Amino acid sequence: MSFRSIASLSLLLPLLFLLHFSSAAAGDDNLTAYQVLASYDFPPGLLPLGALGYNLDATTGAFSAYLNGSCSFSLEGSYQLHYKSTVTGVISTGRLSDLHGVSVKVLLFWVNIIEVRRLTDSLRFSVGIASADFAISNFYISPRCGCGLNCTDGDDSQESIRSPLRLPGRHQDAISSAKFILPNSMVMFLMIWPVHHINPTKVAKLSFGQVE
Repeated sequence: MSFRSIASLSLLLPLLFLLHFSSAAAGDDNLTAYQVLASYDFPPGLLPLGALGYNLDATTGAFSAYLNGSCSFSLEGSYQLHYKSTVTGVISTGRLSDLHGVSVKVLLFWVNIIEVRRLTDSLRFSVGIASADFAISNFYISPRCGCGLNCTDGDDSQESIRSPLRLPGRHQDAISSAKFILPNSMVMFLMIWPVHHINPTKVAKLSFGQVE
């Protein structure tokens, strides 16, 4: 092989590498927010229908997901969720941390959800002072703003983002209640969640969501 051929090859290889890298990056850009959740071992139902797009730093896991306005709905009739138009946090396999923009209504109060963890067949949601486990099958379908999973207008758009690993039927969890106590020893509310893991060391860090 001549010197000229070797020189040409040495220039071609970096170009091929860059082309391959660019193609891979473009493929990632084509993923929906729901597909990105799946790539980190989460079901699509953690986001409501209508996500417009997202930003993701694959190195740090920092992300922003964008909805078409704020979104509220009830699930299983036991609790209300509210999403701001922008949800941010840090994502890694099986864990969403440092969440901002998602809150749950407990009686008269909106409490910020700050972390979600996957535990095999369940998801653990943390509000700082306590956490609750829900069967992952409850999140195989993305809810719709307003009606959640109890929509009756015949809209089949939910089917397009079902998890490919769905179980037959839906798992119904029993509902129980637990008391949360503020540092001033006053009972604040009863929280209607199926399983409770109260962390008394974080009671003082309770944060309240502000609904837009």
